[in-house]
Amino acid sequence: MTTTGFSRRAFAGLGVGAVATLGLAACSAAGAAGSKGPIKFWNMPWGAPAFAALDQKLTSAYKPKGSLPSATYRSVQWQAFTQTFSTAIASNTGPAVSSGSGTQAFQFAEQKKIAHADHLLESWKSNGIYDDFLPGVLDAMKTPKGYVAVPYNLDMRVLWYSKSLLQKAGVQPPTDWQSHMDVCAALKKIGVYGFGLSGGAQGNAFQAIVGWMINNGGGIFDAQQKPNLVTPENIAAIEYVQELVRKGYADSRSSAYTTANTQAQWKAGKFGMQIEAPGLAAQLGGTLATDVVVGEPLTSASGAKGALSFPNNIMMYTNTPSQRGSEAFLTYYYQHMAPLWTQHTGIGLPVLKSIAATPEFRADPNAVKIIEAWQPVAKTWAAPGGAALFANVTLVDSTTPMTDFAQNVIALRSTAKATLTTLQKALDANIKR
Repeated sequence: MTTTGFSRRAFAGLGVGAVATLGLAACSAAGAAGSKGPIKFWNMPWGAPAFAALDQKLTSAYKPKGSLPSATYRSVQWQAFTQTFSTAIASNTGPAVSSGSGTQAFQFAEQKKIAHADHLLESWKSNGIYDDFLPGVLDAMKTPKGYVAVPYNLDMRVLWYSKSLLQKAGVQPPTDWQSHMDVCAALKKIGVYGFGLSGGAQGNAFQAIVGWMINNGGGIFDAQQKPNLVTPENIAAIEYVQELVRKGYADSRSSAYTTANTQAQWKAGKFGMQIEAPGLAAQLGGTLATDVVVGEPLTSASGAKGALSFPNNIMMYTNTPSQRGSEAFLTYYYQHMAPLWTQHTGIGLPVLKSIAATPEFRADPNAVKIIEAWQPVAKTWAAPGGAALFANVTLVDSTTPMTDFAQNVIALRSTAKATLTTLQKALDANIKR
């Protein structure tokens, strides 16, 4: 399976300022009057150019029944996409159905712009789609007022390692935190970093570090959906990360690295392990495309397993020519979207078991390992308090406080408890109560 090389930081979270802009723009609309004409489907460029071309072809092939509206297609570029959506939805010229950032639906739901998906999901119980979702992915979309969206594709942060470098170091792939530490020590002896990190503003070390927290049974938010960072689980996870750094298992330049920097280190034979996105091997290419593979989820010091997962979704809006039409189009789309994966357009990991079972998908052993071993233990930003996402997670997905947090951890600027306390205060200052 081919994956695209764009960075999640370009779209993963709306950010504090962007969320505020989006929310204010949405509030400025007098109401969500029903639009006329076809169902407007706006999708993001989730993969290579072939993705949008095939996606548009699938949309154009939709033949509605009876008097239901047809569908049109628009590919919305990631650059300035928040402004694109907020302006269009505020003026009631936006889509009836769209994808977007992983937390966008939760923000628009607060502005009463989202048509909840409960009726649609109920109807899918009779045609097999509902039971086709991978375990737990629907839970992330459920709020007290209903399902704000439908899961569409998955992104996760998983452990990658180089088979050749581990063999050269004379060690087996790690299975728990102690063996991970031991492999890092062995790699250091041959001049290789076992703890790859991209801690700069264009990196994603903050995601990897939160993944270690989730791995130990911790995370950012409690059951009340409020930040609760200074916990024994989180402290132990950050202490483990800082021990790896202190022992020289991470590149001393990691706090400034971008994703491009870490990929260059992989290609130079200097990185032997890293928590990274599902497309790492494909992005590295060449001989590394088969040498760099996904490992097993690690068992933490507390005996827990876990990883950070990002369930991207498709949402429906109240501004639609026909709610029945929106639901009919999405039913068609989910019944026919498998080629987006089987033709290797780079969309990422599927949410439907039937797609994950296709021979084309299973031809990629790394993708299969992620779906079978990592997806069942992965959790969203909402961990450890719950599975469902909510508007306040936008405060931690690709925001300045999270980048600062990662850099503080990597630079060993303070103790684990003090570093977590600093992040707690930063989030508390911006949290929507």
